Amino acid sequence: MAAKPEPRSGTATLNVKKLTREGSLSMHVADQLEGLITGGSFSVGDRLPTESGLCESFGVSRTVIREAVAHLKSLGLVEARRGVGTTVLRTAPAEAMPAKRIRPTTVEDILHVLELRMNIEPAAAALAAERHTEEDRERIVARHAAFVEARAQHTLAREEDFEFHHAIAQATHNPFFSVLFEQLNLSAIPRSKLVSSEVNTATADVYLKRVEDEHQAVVDAILARDPQQAREAMQQHLNRARQTYEQFQTTQ
Repeated sequence: MAAKPEPRSGTATLNVKKLTREGSLSMHVADQLEGLITGGSFSVGDRLPTESGLCESFGVSRTVIREAVAHLKSLGLVEARRGVGTTVLRTAPAEAMPAKRIRPTTVEDILHVLELRMNIEPAAAALAAERHTEEDRERIVARHAAFVEARAQHTLAREEDFEFHHAIAQATHNPFFSVLFEQLNLSAIPRSKLVSSEVNTATADVYLKRVEDEHQAVVDAILARDPQQAREAMQQHLNRARQTYEQFQTTQ
């Protein structure tokens, strides 16, 4: 019987950066591990270092490592089993597309709105990190929780997604951010433009789990009052959405 692959351990075997910034440490860890897996440092069937080994490598807590591994699981890259460890299942993220196909005019509209949001919302997130009050804090956390619950109920969480981003706009305490988002309304959320026949129910949950993780990164940075990380987390979130919907331009 073939021997089980041993987990790697120690900082010498992982080319990673220790994390010192505030914000979503788990997403920083997840991004680095995802890069190692997709970049060829691990093969299918390899085991990641132990939890304690990853804590040492990155200089973070077990909670951060567990959240990062949960994100990798949502991408279909790894599986984690008690007593076995975390094993690489594939070296490319599972396709997490929100739709089977999208009409060309709809794709164009979605990308135009995302272009607008990418030039506004990262700044809004940074301002929210600097200016949010306790009331804003509670609203943002509640809106994120509502999104998580909607996803758990296997809905497309369109309204909950909008309300999450709207809460961040409100936390800037610049009324024009909020007014702009209110004018966009649900059209700000790409999934709101999809008709039922276009929705890919088989992968929608995986896609929304990725959105949930990205939202969490934004929340963590805002609540940590880290404007630069909040800006970067929102930029990454919207850029991934743009890249996702750009793929529909090449499949028409």
